[in-house]
Amino acid sequence: MKKLNNDWDSFLAEEMTKPYYLQLREFLKHEYRTQKIYPSMYDIFNALKYSSLAETRVVILGQDPYINPGEAHGLSFSVKPPSRIPPSLQNIFKELANDVGCTIPNNGHLIKWAQQGVLLLNTVLTVREKQSKSHANRGWEQFTNAVIKQVNAKSSSVVFLLWGNDAKRKAELISNPQHLVLQAAHPSPLAGGAFFGCKHFSQANVFLTQHGLEPIDWQIEDLCATTN
Repeated sequence: MKKLNNDWDSFLAEEMTKPYYLQLREFLKHEYRTQKIYPSMYDIFNALKYSSLAETRVVILGQDPYINPGEAHGLSFSVKPPSRIPPSLQNIFKELANDVGCTIPNNGHLIKWAQQGVLLLNTVLTVREKQSKSHANRGWEQFTNAVIKQVNAKSSSVVFLLWGNDAKRKAELISNPQHLVLQAAHPSPLAGGAFFGCKHFSQANVFLTQHGLEPIDWQIEDLCATTN
């Protein structure tokens, strides 16, 4: 079993014995053996690895991983350098600049958010290269629903940022009045700019501060270019 070395391990131990997950596992074994799948099998659970349940105070839900080589690494919307910043993340950075004054960085590596308790979770955790939603309806939705239910059960307050229709459908799982649910259009350019002006980042920090929790430092720093 995958070990994350945090409080998600007990959740995984239970979830991975369920019939749906055993079927999903067999499907994934075949897919990784016969297709190009993202992210690496070693990165599938990075969202849970970097954001323990106890420390999670913001959840950002994505759809499924990026479909191009070198981009997906288990955190929704994030890409590892030196990958270009995808269009959806470019729009997220633009909204951050307008909302809370962040400067737009030269990279899309969001691990800094994850390490502060931002759970960067996709609704589906794997995908075939160049084939969006190719692993939908295989069991991941049940798994990530279970993750959301665990976060919903927390006694401390959490902000859920639901962007786009796939994420908005998860709102029915969030019943705890301690939490804040914010919904907006997807940041993809295909949404025609409807994401802009949602001000979710400032709203999240105001809510966290009001509930005695540390606000998120949303600024992603530039990476220095290496010289030979």
